Amino acid sequence: MSNSSFAEETKGHARYDMSGLVAVVTGGLTGIGAEIAAALKAWGAEVCLWDMRASAEAPDQVVCDVSQSQSVSQAVATTLSRFSRIDILVNNAGFAGSTVPVFDYAEDEWRRIIDVNLNGTFLVSKAVAPVMVSSGWGRVVNIASLAGKEGTPNSAAYSASKAGVIAFTKALGKELAQTGVLVNAVAPAAVETELLKQMNPSHVQTMIDKSPMKRLGAPSEVAELVSWLCSRSCSFSTGAVFDLSGGRATY
Repeated sequence: MSNSSFAEETKGHARYDMSGLVAVVTGGLTGIGAEIAAALKAWGAEVCLWDMRASAEAPDQVVCDVSQSQSVSQAVATTLSRFSRIDILVNNAGFAGSTVPVFDYAEDEWRRIIDVNLNGTFLVSKAVAPVMVSSGWGRVVNIASLAGKEGTPNSAAYSASKAGVIAFTKALGKELAQTGVLVNAVAPAAVETELLKQMNPSHVQTMIDKSPMKRLGAPSEVAELVSWLCSRSCSFSTGAVFDLSGGRATY
């Protein structure tokens, strides 16, 4: 979605002034990440997309594998050389993996999911947060999942990785609470993106059936909540997890 179309489609909704701010969105080329990037751009931020895939259509992209510390360090250096600052970080890069029972789960796939979803969030936050602390202001938003609270059957690796992201968010939020840098997470239920195509259709339908609204979430709905968490309007929330579940969340 383009910046202008995001602003037009959210006409009448909350709007933010992010002019002068620089945002990094990991996994920003597609899905939820692309929608978040479009939203932040619509509100005036300069956005640098970190993604492991290169795209000729994204001149503001930095190629980065969030699971590799050297790649992350290089991405930080490249971003700072280009923009001079980083004010906002959205840890969105994720990998769903197979939907199979624990007994049938391949070890290498388990490790890859943990590496991208949990270790990636750690490595990027560790590298970027000090930049924000040095300036005295920043916003970190981690994209978790309702699976991290519920423990979705046949999706143990993904559930475990997102549970880790939730705990990590709470810990880092407390550590940085007096620095001007706020750290929060969003825990969506199933959102209609390409990521769901990695999952068995019956598994996706089960998630829809669990929702009191009986539908998937939209990427734009995630982007709206993330926008507030990245804005100056969010000032007294850190280490928190915000559900986006159509009424499905129970705690």
